[in-house]
Amino acid sequence: MIAYLNGEFKVKNPAYFIVECNGVGYQVNISLNTFSKLQTLDKGKIHTYLHIREDAQILYGFADESEKNLFISLISVQGVGTNTARMILSSMSPADLEEAIRTENDVLIQRIKGVGPKTAKRLVIDLKDKIGKGAGATENSFGFGHNTMKEEALSALAMLGFTRQQGEKAIGSAMKLNPTPTNVESLIKLALKNL
Repeated sequence: MIAYLNGEFKVKNPAYFIVECNGVGYQVNISLNTFSKLQTLDKGKIHTYLHIREDAQILYGFADESEKNLFISLISVQGVGTNTARMILSSMSPADLEEAIRTENDVLIQRIKGVGPKTAKRLVIDLKDKIGKGAGATENSFGFGHNTMKEEALSALAMLGFTRQQGEKAIGSAMKLNPTPTNVESLIKLALKNL
């Protein structure tokens, strides 16, 4: 619902920012990673995720789109709530976390407060296929730069009868060959070659 806020950082705290936009102050819960990136700024853009519960509406903020999408991936794993995901992103940089998942290093993930052995293993199992393989994959490992294009390509492949998992794998391979596809059609054509 609220994709990002662009305004003045009225309160900067390691746990949250208050961002004023057109006279309205939004309290945005953040990770330490986001705090370290934005603490020296007085104003700017903060990417947000609105979490709605029965008893509250909580806004989470991120320094960049890739951290936001990693947060969304983390909370998609059974047993990982928003507070645990924020703790994970406060304890490890997104690049280190992606590397731990990619190399199946659940022991490293277990060291994070609130993450037990079962949750760490589940994180690795559920997210390792979503993380790009190989060195330097962190920047586009989830395909964040082309999220809309990727979703459109996945929908097209689903209409052609392929499962989501097959589609994601094929699109991942296609994006390794061409990290910046010009349009959805070219992405689908490349993906079909990998199916």
